Amino acid sequence: MKTLEEYLNYEFRDKRLLQNALTHSSYANEVRGGVTSNERLEFLGDSVLSIVVSSYIYENYKTMPEGELTRLRSSLVCEKTLCTFSRKLNLGEFLLLGKGERKNGGAERDSILADAFEAVLAAIYLDGGIEPARKHVMRFIIPELERYDIKADLKDYKTLLQEIVQRNPEESVSYVLTGESGPDHDKKFTVEVRLNSNTIGTGTGKSKKDAEEMAAMQALKLMGEPV
Repeated sequence: MKTLEEYLNYEFRDKRLLQNALTHSSYANEVRGGVTSNERLEFLGDSVLSIVVSSYIYENYKTMPEGELTRLRSSLVCEKTLCTFSRKLNLGEFLLLGKGERKNGGAERDSILADAFEAVLAAIYLDGGIEPARKHVMRFIIPELERYDIKADLKDYKTLLQEIVQRNPEESVSYVLTGESGPDHDKKFTVEVRLNSNTIGTGTGKSKKDAEEMAAMQALKLMGEPV
């Protein structure tokens, strides 16, 4: 625990919060005996992350319209980005996973790592307040923003795909919701994008819109388009 606190640059007053943040549902279900999973902390962490990132980009990108602000925030808090942050913290090493989940590579699974980042953020927020939470988030977000070429990275993948498909009038694109998972407060959606009746991409996101964008991006990659 001490090692992880060093990675986090934060020392918990209540160590139980950090332990709870690291407890996956597979472990809690296996051990039982009053052990609770990190799902509630993940729910809170998602909101803390959103307000911290939203406030920062609102204040620092004053000429950016609402739609682009939304896409920028989505790219900064998406599963792919959050699991990258988790890997930088080596969170996978510290997660409490059920035996089956551990054996099946759960410590490296993107969704589990992204959820753990949010849960740990919530633990910091509950233990120390918004400022330590903000400091923790921004140590990752600022370098991520510095890496961005805003015009290049904030692509509307669905529009790009539609523009390509429209070159052939006989072709049509549709998006089909193929799955939902997770509790009501933290749904994950899976969408397939289909060219006529053929699936050309699949995406997962915390909203149907995000899932559609990820599916369109995968389709563009399949077509050899730069994304």
